[in-house]
Amino acid sequence: MNNERIYKMPFSSVYPMLVQKAERKGRTKEEVDTVICWLTGYDAAGLQAQLERQTDHETFYAEAPLINPNAGKITGVICGYRVEEITDPLMRKIRWLDKLVDELAKGKSMEKILRS
Repeated sequence: MNNERIYKMPFSSVYPMLVQKAERKGRTKEEVDTVICWLTGYDAAGLQAQLERQTDHETFYAEAPLINPNAGKITGVICGYRVEEITDPLMRKIRWLDKLVDELAKGKSMEKILRS
């Protein structure tokens, strides 16, 4: 599967959809931001700067200060793929975030989502 199109897509174009997915289920933009910052190591200002620069997914994850060491604990199926079986490192990170927002939308507690 050619993922180049996804990698070059601006993260800022996907971000509103992540927020909408969570908000439709009664969660907040702040919770989505918390999940993104937990996974990537960005702080609120760093995340906002990436959104304003309209960086693509590849750059967004490449410039991430620190992918959370507990990210490997994210397992399950998202978009028909088992997250733990995805071999491409960048696609795995993208799907980790999808999975975290999915868990948020399904009502899981932040403690469980953040693998505390």
